[in-house]
Amino acid sequence: MPASPRSAARRTLAALGGAALTPALLLTSTPHALAQTAPERVILSPTADPSTSQTLTWRTAHDGDQVLEIAPQTAPDQVTRVPAHATARIGGTYHAATATGLEPGTAYRYRVGDGAQALTPWRTLTTPAPTAQPFDFLYFGDIQNDITEGAAPVVRAALAAEPDAELAVHSGDLIDTANSDAQWGEWFDALGADATGTLNHIAAPGNHEYSGSALSGHWSPQFPGAANGPTSGRDLPETVYHTDYQGVRFIVLNSNYRNAAPLDAAAWLDTQRRWLEQALSENPHRWTVVTFHHPVFSNSPGRDNAPVRDAWLDTLEEYDVDLVLQGHDHSYSRGNLVANRTEDPDVQTGPVYAVTVTGPKMYDVGDGNWTGNGAEARVQLGRTQTFQAVSVDGDTLEYEARTARGTVVDSFTIVKDQDGKRVTDTL
Repeated sequence: MPASPRSAARRTLAALGGAALTPALLLTSTPHALAQTAPERVILSPTADPSTSQTLTWRTAHDGDQVLEIAPQTAPDQVTRVPAHATARIGGTYHAATATGLEPGTAYRYRVGDGAQALTPWRTLTTPAPTAQPFDFLYFGDIQNDITEGAAPVVRAALAAEPDAELAVHSGDLIDTANSDAQWGEWFDALGADATGTLNHIAAPGNHEYSGSALSGHWSPQFPGAANGPTSGRDLPETVYHTDYQGVRFIVLNSNYRNAAPLDAAAWLDTQRRWLEQALSENPHRWTVVTFHHPVFSNSPGRDNAPVRDAWLDTLEEYDVDLVLQGHDHSYSRGNLVANRTEDPDVQTGPVYAVTVTGPKMYDVGDGNWTGNGAEARVQLGRTQTFQAVSVDGDTLEYEARTARGTVVDSFTIVKDQDGKRVTDTL
């Protein structure tokens, strides 16, 4: 997939001039030497409106005051210091800081640390435009197992193949053991500090982010969300949210009813349904992407997430969500409701449901749960690790599923124009 013209446009915009910041103290800064205790696990998370605000989280070995220093790339001496707050103590202390009052479509340089000696290198984040502009994003299914040797090569291949990607979507099971600090370290290493610190990361929790009924203590300190989801329901304020990015509304749901709400699953899922309806009905953008972990149509024989399907499928169809990105079944599939077929066998309408896996753990595949519930798997693959590259440009969305070697195993386009919406197979 060619580099998005959005990246060139963004660099041009950034070169035209700096932007005023409003969040904190403005000062002139001189470089500091980096200490061995510089913060680790820095990750960039979108707010509800990432065009004007961005959240950074990170971890330090010790307690103490921390700060985000940020400046327009074209005016590096105009540094704003945003005080951070501690969010958790797990293998160190996690911190979070949100820069507000940012200018849309503008490149900023930033670093985090104690404001003196223990600081990260300067990195760049770029705020999206407030309206629809072309951009690319990556989508990863379960990374989960054997991260360093088995999953990292796929992740790194994705980053190398799509250097202009502006955000990454993760559909759960990022690691295998919810509270394993070592596995979380492997996950951060697989992506690399530049990718975690310069791309916005949108993540849904999977069942492996739960230990029994408890959400991983690492989750919220690393993935704070946009704080605009349901205000009640176990784990929902922390894990359910939406963010708007250049003409796309990204929506994150929590499908872990067996873990978070085993005794009142229907009510817990229905709380999210009501919120989802509102998020979709108020969506001002052309495109919608929804991600959660457990597929509405299972790709593995004997599996069935009927409570998720019963709660959410009708809403996803009613509002004609464009992409529904899922994981959990450790194989690849992509399909749609049979009712959304057209006379052309290569064309469908309605939502596209994708199930993917990035890591090396694999399950058998079967389409019985698809066909038994009025759907079809147009593409279904076993034992295939993939990443997904998606490009959004005006009335066209292009999707490719690729292996680490660059082989395209599935592709389609969605076009929305005066003739309506069409999903066309292109492989």
